[in-house]
Amino acid sequence: MARQILEGIRVLELGQLIAGPFAAKTLADFGAHVIKVEPPGQGDPLRKWRMLYEDTSVWWEAQSRNKQSICIDLRSQEGQDVVRKLAAECDVLIENFRPGTMEKWGLGWDALHAANPKLIMVRVSGYGQTGPKRDEPGFAAVAEAMSGLRHLTGEPGRPPVRAGLSLGDTIAGLHGALGVLLALYQRDARGGEGQVIDVALYESLFNLSESLLPEYSAFGAVRQPAGGALPGIAPSNAYPCASGEYVLVAANGDAIFKRLMLAIGRADLAEDPALARNDGRVRRVDEIDAAIAAWTRTQTVEAALAVLKTAEVPSGRIYTVKDIAEDPHYRARGVIESVTAASGLTVEVPGIIPKLSANPGAIHDRGPTLGEHTDAVLAEAGFDAGTIADLRARGVVA
Repeated sequence: MARQILEGIRVLELGQLIAGPFAAKTLADFGAHVIKVEPPGQGDPLRKWRMLYEDTSVWWEAQSRNKQSICIDLRSQEGQDVVRKLAAECDVLIENFRPGTMEKWGLGWDALHAANPKLIMVRVSGYGQTGPKRDEPGFAAVAEAMSGLRHLTGEPGRPPVRAGLSLGDTIAGLHGALGVLLALYQRDARGGEGQVIDVALYESLFNLSESLLPEYSAFGAVRQPAGGALPGIAPSNAYPCASGEYVLVAANGDAIFKRLMLAIGRADLAEDPALARNDGRVRRVDEIDAAIAAWTRTQTVEAALAVLKTAEVPSGRIYTVKDIAEDPHYRARGVIESVTAASGLTVEVPGIIPKLSANPGAIHDRGPTLGEHTDAVLAEAGFDAGTIADLRARGVVA
């Protein structure tokens, strides 16, 4: 197997739940050596989230694969000393506590940078390390609201809804991982030092807001929720079928729109010069959506997709996770992989994304049991057996 691209990069993960750990998981998938610090006792709360098997979340196997677990009491002076020693030998430290917490523990940027000028520190929080809201507690759901995302989700005139996933956390995690790669390049390829990567949950989502702000700035336009449609781009929507299911049709390309209209028997719309470009279609989107829905209501999903495939119109069914698990394309691409948990349960998890041709990532280890690697990590950091036993006896490590 080719050398993984982040082999030799040591990451100390102090975060819990989703955002910080997702950033570390992404780095670990491509070879980084990730040491996950968990509090003694229950460990990372994610171990108890969602559906459990033998008292541990099956989600754990996706989020904490390829990591080592070490238990340290970060609230104790000696525990903080242990973390300082580990950080002095790491390339990256990831934390997602409320701003000021690390400083309270003597583990702020100034202290860590002085001890290890090469250290890169990822700080994930709800609102960032500066600004008037920095000290407020911030969860992903609140960040989704502040970013403008929640306002756009749902049907017009109805309460906003969430996507059903913690998008604020995972997207912030991806921004954190991207920041690490940029900082590593600056440090190693350009002879720089370490630096802080300040990731705010709401900003990570706001970064995906496309034309939202430019349209408001230029025209005072406030985009409103539009259900399954994409305002200003037509046609793109979910349309009802005879079977009660929906089919997703994205025919917003000029040539694609014409092929779609011919395929559903609406040559009049296909040849209408006023509909040849997107701006014209947007002005008559209700008419276009009605024409497409009138056709889909006469079709099963399978029949509709067959026609649309022949016409080369981008389309698809609305997948459940059952559809995902049974889809041969997912399998052929290696997007679903299996891991065997410490309990012995075999669990399917998302595979390695993105796919690198020369240095692909890999799942090489299951999610660790709580504190599974405490002794090994401390020994590697230079603690002798007697010191480790003493730290354990006093509850500093576990």
